[in-house]
Amino acid sequence: MEQLLPVALFLFVLFLLLGTGVWVGLALLGVAFVGMELFTTRPVGDAMMTQIWRTSSSWSLTALPLFIWMGEILFRTRLSEDMFKGLSPWMARLPGGLMHTNVVGCTIFAAVSGSSAATLTTVGKMTVPELIKRNYPERMVIGTLAGAATLGLMIPPSLTLIVYGVTINESITKLFIAGIIPGLVLSALFMGYVMIAAKLSKDFNPTPEPVMTFAEKVANSRFLIPVVLLILLVIGSMYLGFATATEAAAFGVLGALALAIAQGALDWQSFKDSLMGATLTSAMIALILAGASFLSLSMGFTGLPLALATFIKGLNLSQFELIMALLVFYIILGCFVDGISAVVLTIAVVEPMIRDAGIDIIWFGIFIVVVVEMAQITPPVGFNLFVLQGMTRHEMNYIARAAFPMFLIMIVMVFILIAFPWLATWLPENMAQRPT
Repeated sequence: MEQLLPVALFLFVLFLLLGTGVWVGLALLGVAFVGMELFTTRPVGDAMMTQIWRTSSSWSLTALPLFIWMGEILFRTRLSEDMFKGLSPWMARLPGGLMHTNVVGCTIFAAVSGSSAATLTTVGKMTVPELIKRNYPERMVIGTLAGAATLGLMIPPSLTLIVYGVTINESITKLFIAGIIPGLVLSALFMGYVMIAAKLSKDFNPTPEPVMTFAEKVANSRFLIPVVLLILLVIGSMYLGFATATEAAAFGVLGALALAIAQGALDWQSFKDSLMGATLTSAMIALILAGASFLSLSMGFTGLPLALATFIKGLNLSQFELIMALLVFYIILGCFVDGISAVVLTIAVVEPMIRDAGIDIIWFGIFIVVVVEMAQITPPVGFNLFVLQGMTRHEMNYIARAAFPMFLIMIVMVFILIAFPWLATWLPENMAQRPT
């Protein structure tokens, strides 16, 4: 009972600040400041400076702005156009036809982006008009794009995994490698849905694509070479042990710049725009991380995380029951805050529970990313829904309904991860001593 007052105060101040439009990072700092002032005797200013500096000076965090910059550079190239040209001949004969370019295109771009929004925007600006022009059902086009774009959060390089790794002090490289197999499995589930929906839907009657010979298909595949080389450079350098996550991010930026120059898409203005876009996004995430770090310290002084972890332990929940409780908790939380905020807001409280329950930290990182992906397509603040609304001019309800089947597929993915945990742990465990 003695912990109810701090909990109530933390929640009241947080919702008050967020409700008045204060930035998430500043709201977290404000909550932490109030908590430190009321429940501890430690000087608040000294504690805040020390904690924020410790978090912000993490070497692993350097990968974050670099991967964001790489995505910003690629967004300004002809990458989406080239991917559509390279993929469409191979996808046309599959059940579901060119609808698969949404899923496969997002899977490929996710491997060089790290951002769900960047993946959605880059792939969608090419596939949406092309698929609608070919008479594919618009609802399915929008729904598959909304869901598949969330792969940008899981398939490395993932900004969410970087934030998670920094927050719990875990190897970013191991987390990246852990996301590869689950990301491909989720992509396969999305493609399976497209195949089944295409067979069952009465509205699925796209314009047939012209038949191409095998040689013509291979010739069109040349458009995929630059992005495949970039993926091999970034992910391959980490897995083979040539580079840490931060060094791989630097290679990725150089590769993206080289690709943009080769395509003639890089001038001084686009270079400045990409740099400014990366700076703004990185600063936003850094502020959220700083606020969450200070809030974690403040909550630690109140004894709240330990008390809550002890309470949960006293319930004698099994691993499965705990995971189910967290699944429901994060789905509800994801309706109101973005994915990165959800991770940094809760991890200080959730981490002790997970470790105490004997749940693998790497596996839980992939689990939390899948659940955070759901937040991207759940109203009222699903970010992918807002991006698609601006892209298609449809109402939010229409887009949310279109994306709902993908939400259900992600829930299926959670249960697949629970049934087959090795999907997330096998690759990291079998990496020979790689740098982190």
